[in-house]
Order: sequence, then structure tokens, then C-alpha cells
Amino acid sequence: MDRATAIAQIRTACTTLASTVTSIHPLTPSLADQPTQDEIFKALYELTKSVEVVKKHLLKLERRDDSAVL
Repeated sequence: MDRATAIAQIRTACTTLASTVTSIHPLTPSLADQPTQDEIFKALYELTKSVEVVKKHLLKLERRDDSAVL
């Protein structure tokens, strides 16, 4: 698999993950247990941050000019 294909597939997976995490947010208040909700919201925030880190590194990799290595 080439780099561009891998980047595209990882980006698609990140989009799916972000969408899934976002869909959990409106469901959480229905649990009606504040300590549980707080922990879930913290975990969702951490997941979101991690997905954004992956996306940021993909962008850096795409923008990197490998011709300087030669």
C-alpha cells in the first residue's frame, strides 16, 4: 500500500471515530448519573483529542517535502 492510500484510509477511520464519539455526547445525559456522565465526557474529550492528534500528524506528513532528504 502506498502512503497516499494509507493516509486516505486513516483519515476515513478518523472521520468515523469522530462521528461515533460525537453521537455519544447527546446520549450521555440520559444516564441520569452525574459522576458517570462526568467520566464519560472526560473520556470522550480525550478520544477526540487523540483523533485530532492523528489527523494533525497526517497533515504534517502530507505537507512534508521528502525531496530535502535527498
